[in-house]
Amino acid sequence: MNLFIKRILSYFLLMILTCSATKLYGQGCVAIRGFSSGGANNLRGNINLPKGSFQLQTGYRYFKSFRHFRGTHEETNRIEDGTQVINHSHFLDLSLTYGITDRLYGSVTLPFVYHNRSSMYEHGGNPPNGLGERHETSSHGLADMRFNLGYWLLDPAIHSKTNFALAVGLKLPTGSYDFTDTFYNQGANRDQDLEAVVDQSIQPGDGGTGFSLEMQGFHSFNSRFQMSANLYYLFNVTETNGVLTRNGRSEFSAPDQYALRLGMFYNTNVQGLSAFFGGRLEGVPSDDAIGGSAGYRRPGYVYSVEPGINLANRNYNISLNVPIAVFRNRVQSYEDKVRSADSGNNVHGDAAFADYVFNISITWLFGGMKNHEPSSGPDLSLLKKN
Repeated sequence: MNLFIKRILSYFLLMILTCSATKLYGQGCVAIRGFSSGGANNLRGNINLPKGSFQLQTGYRYFKSFRHFRGTHEETNRIEDGTQVINHSHFLDLSLTYGITDRLYGSVTLPFVYHNRSSMYEHGGNPPNGLGERHETSSHGLADMRFNLGYWLLDPAIHSKTNFALAVGLKLPTGSYDFTDTFYNQGANRDQDLEAVVDQSIQPGDGGTGFSLEMQGFHSFNSRFQMSANLYYLFNVTETNGVLTRNGRSEFSAPDQYALRLGMFYNTNVQGLSAFFGGRLEGVPSDDAIGGSAGYRRPGYVYSVEPGINLANRNYNISLNVPIAVFRNRVQSYEDKVRSADSGNNVHGDAAFADYVFNISITWLFGGMKNHEPSSGPDLSLLKKN
């Protein structure tokens, strides 16, 4: 097979990855968990992980959600009136990956979270009919653990310019999904402080057992420019987790999640330093691919442009990328649709989105081969979840 045909096939496969993801009618918002979003905290993956080697990664992710959307319309009056909900979300993932063979790898991820949520409506109501007092709730601790098994379709020792990998994963409900905190101005007279379950968006876990499918691929055009693509979908087979929302109207849903990333690396003249620019789509669907979709969720999706930088040597890697939102859509949830049909009125909830997400990761490659071969540029795969 000549070089021209190989390149055409590479472009075709990357297009398949992209098109496959855009057909997943997604939605996402502050309910997006750390592991879906980003996929891709690290601009490096497992392509340089030889048999018997380990890859230890620490990934940190932060965002502040405060812009309210109902559909694609931003409700700017929420900020003007001071009634917006503000979430500060911090995620820390500790991941260990092992090269079972030069092509087969397995990984385990131990995630931790800290969330802080500030609002008025949960503490007596928004003005003019509420008390207008802003208070905070928070949550913290272990989130949902994840296990992954991936395989590179082509031998990395031979195919260093182009390769594709498939992976399957298991997500366990190890994070608390009934975390509680104090809510103020409660009761009929709004004069009580009560302990109650915090909002779904800041629960450490979702209470669902799920499995994920992932595809990632890369192609080097030359020593300077390289393309990468990644598709991630989490199937949460649990419909609801049995925990009632604070108002007791419905149970929390354990929704599916998805993410797509496509971009280009540029290797600079500085040894080990590369730049990245691409696009990202991530979301939470209103209807799950498997099982029921009942329960309370805030579905939606966000498109982002994503600049990033990557610094690597033989055994260490540091990457920073900051997706910036350019399009946000809070779609109708399954519950919204049911209530609309029952009442005859259009019911469409809102959700708060962030302007940007800050991602940084540090990776250490050790064990196996004493001296790992440095790559000609960044490894062109995405770390799936952070």
